[in-house]
Amino acid sequence: MRRLILFFTVVFFCNLLSGQTAIDSNWDASVKSVFLSRNDIELERPLIRMSSFGEPSEQLTLRFDILSPVTYSFRYRIRHCNALWEIDDLDDSDFLSGIGEGSIDNFQPSFNTLQQYVNYYQLIPGSYNYFTASGNYIVEVYFANEPEHIILTRRFCVYEDLTSIDAVIAKPSGAYGNIFNDQEISIGITPANGSYLPLQADYYHVVVQQNGREDLMRSMPFNGYSGNTMMYQWKTENVFPGGNNFRYFDLSNMWAAMYHVQRIEKWGGENFAFLQPEEDRSDRAYSHYNSLNGGMKINIRDRNNPQTEADYVWVNFSLPMDYPLLNGNIYIVGELTCWHMNDESRMEWQPQYKAYTKRLLLKQGYYSYQLLFLPAGEHEGLTATFEGDHFVTPNNYTIYVYLRTPGARYDRMVGLKKIGY
Repeated sequence: MRRLILFFTVVFFCNLLSGQTAIDSNWDASVKSVFLSRNDIELERPLIRMSSFGEPSEQLTLRFDILSPVTYSFRYRIRHCNALWEIDDLDDSDFLSGIGEGSIDNFQPSFNTLQQYVNYYQLIPGSYNYFTASGNYIVEVYFANEPEHIILTRRFCVYEDLTSIDAVIAKPSGAYGNIFNDQEISIGITPANGSYLPLQADYYHVVVQQNGREDLMRSMPFNGYSGNTMMYQWKTENVFPGGNNFRYFDLSNMWAAMYHVQRIEKWGGENFAFLQPEEDRSDRAYSHYNSLNGGMKINIRDRNNPQTEADYVWVNFSLPMDYPLLNGNIYIVGELTCWHMNDESRMEWQPQYKAYTKRLLLKQGYYSYQLLFLPAGEHEGLTATFEGDHFVTPNNYTIYVYLRTPGARYDRMVGLKKIGY
C-alpha cells in the first residue's frame, strides 16, 4: 500500500502549496467510504456556523475506511482557502484558537467481513478548539511518520450569519433558458442588521452550487441594487438545467437483491453485485420519487454496526448502447465518485457487450447517482443526454457569499443559505 500512496501523494503534495487549488479526493486506492459531515449525519454537508465568543463550536465528523487488516497511525491538518478554493498563506493562529492539526486516535477494525478494513473517525476541530475565521477550508489526512504522504483531502466551509439572503427558484423568465427544462435562481443579498458590512458589490463574491456537483458551482454576476439589496438575477449564469431524479440502488442486503440490483454473487473471497442495466431516460415523462440527490448512506440490514460490519462489494454498472459516443464521455456522478468526472468515474465502451460499463468497490448501503455526458473540451456535464431535464426536479442549491474588503488577508464567508425546489 505504501508504494501506491507514494505515487499518488507525491504528485498531490506539489499541489498543496499556497495558491494551488484544493479538491476532494482519495489519493490511494485503499481509502474508501469517506464522510465529512455535520453532526456525524452522512447526508449533512460539511457546512458549520462560526461560533460567537463563549458559544460551543460546531464540529464536523470525519470518517473513512482503510482496506487493510493492519492499523496505521494517521494525522490530520486543516488549511484555509480563498473563495476559489486556492490554499492561502494563513497560519493556524490566523483561523483557529489552537493548533490546526492532530492525531487520529479513534479507530475500529471490521468485524466478520470478507473485506478486512479499519474504520477511522475524528472530530474537526479538535477538543477545546474553535474557528476564528470564516471561509473555505480543507482537511488533509496523512501518515503520522510521513507528513508528505497524504491519503485523502476533503473540503468544508465555516460561515458567519452576517447577511440576509433571499432566493427564489422559478421558471426562466428571460431568453436564456427553457421554461420546461431549466430552473432560474434569483438572489438578493442584504447586510444583516448590526453587521456593519459594506454595501459595495465589488467586495462580494457569490457562488451557487446545484446539489453536490462541482461542475455546477457558478459565480453569480451582480445585476444592480434594489434599495440596500444587492441583486444577482436575470443572467445566463442564473439558469441551471433541471436534470432528473437521481438513480439509486440498495446494497444493504447481501442475501437478497434489493432495489435496482439484478443479482448478487460471492466468489474468490469477494462480493459482487450486478445492477439492472441503466436506461436512457431523456425522452421519458418526468416521474417523481424521493432520492438522496447524489448522496450515499452506509447501511446493513442484518447487523448492528454499519460502520464496521458492512462489507465491501464490487458493483457493476452497465448502459446498453449500439455504438460508442465519439464526441465525449459518460460518467457516474455522485458522492460515490466524489462528484468527479475523471478516470475513476468514467464508463468504458465494451464492444463485445454493446454497452458502456463500470465497476466500483462500494461499502454496503444506499447510493444515488446520475449519468452525465461530458462533451469533449467542456466543463459542465449534461443531464439532458441520458437523464433528461425537467423544471420540476427537486434539486438542492447552496448559496455561498464571500466578502473581501481592501487590505483584508482572506475571503470571509459572511452568508450561506440552502434552498430546494
